[in-house]
Amino acid sequence: MANRYAAVAITKNGIRLALKLGGLLPDTEVYCSAKYSGELQQIGGTRHVFEGPVKELLPELFRRYEGIILFFSLGAAVRLTAPLLRDKRTDPAVIVIDEQGEHVISMLSGHLGGANRLTREIAELLDSHPVITTASDVQGTFAVDLLGREFGWRADSFAPMKTVSAAVVNGEAVAFLQERGERGWLPPGAELPEHVRLCGSMAELQETPFSAAIVVTDRLLTERETAALGERAVVYRPRSLVLGMGCNRGTSMEELEAVVLETLAELRLSLLSVRNLATAAIKGDEAGLLALCGKYGWELVLYSPEQLNTVALEQPSATVFKATGAYGVCEPAALLSSGAKELVLKKKKSGNATIAIAKVHYDGAEGATNE
Repeated sequence: MANRYAAVAITKNGIRLALKLGGLLPDTEVYCSAKYSGELQQIGGTRHVFEGPVKELLPELFRRYEGIILFFSLGAAVRLTAPLLRDKRTDPAVIVIDEQGEHVISMLSGHLGGANRLTREIAELLDSHPVITTASDVQGTFAVDLLGREFGWRADSFAPMKTVSAAVVNGEAVAFLQERGERGWLPPGAELPEHVRLCGSMAELQETPFSAAIVVTDRLLTERETAALGERAVVYRPRSLVLGMGCNRGTSMEELEAVVLETLAELRLSLLSVRNLATAAIKGDEAGLLALCGKYGWELVLYSPEQLNTVALEQPSATVFKATGAYGVCEPAALLSSGAKELVLKKKKSGNATIAIAKVHYDGAEGATNE
């Protein structure tokens, strides 16, 4: 898909406005009803003319684009899109704009689909009034299902999201614990509600009366902690771990993966919190490492021997130096990539692979605050 958004219009005024938006909003394709599009000049973007009812066009647009912008009435938009809805995690954003361009309405997938963000952007471009009705936006607080999204945070499970979101917007007691991850998670202009209590430790959280909880951590919770939180807590995984790895030439992806999974399990760290894998530049074409990164969507960060040798090692290896030009691979690669001063796991050899783990260094002290 070359473009991200589809603007659809079926009236003369709507088409004029859609074409204007196509010239202002990058990555937008404009779909115009053939009945009124012939006499209108293209202003910008990509223009398509369609015959027949718009009802027949929308299913394909839903599959192809991440945002659908409809220039007709809200009622018509609801009726036309209702049969196409599947899941809030996969449905595209749907924006409705009246044909005079007075109001830009976030209709569907406001949070996860990005409709609220897109609504504000379009309203600014067209000098229109944005209409957003989701409670967290109206209240000026944060959306639980978008927490840390710009940093790549991922939730262990989506199941508790509705319960925790309801607690935040309804003023119920919410406990918030951040053990790892970026601290600037509160959206610009938003305020932390008084009923959301920031906790400094899991012990403090467990002693705090709460209706729902949010925990941001890269460690696996204990059975006792999981039982205490129950089904009323969302656990987010920040991208806070760097895996430094080395391996013999030709080591299979399966062996490397087994080493990673086994090591993380031993340390009780979450696989979802791995940010990237780091190694020596000479391993940049190692098929097993490339396949492993491809499977999990990790970046493979490479360092030259000179860069690796800037890190002082407790046990420099002459054997590794002979093969790579560096006195170590997994330990210095993990430290360089993470910015950390210490390793969570020093070099561990397993079969044909070596692994070391470091936690990403963030500006400011780790903790539960959001300064």
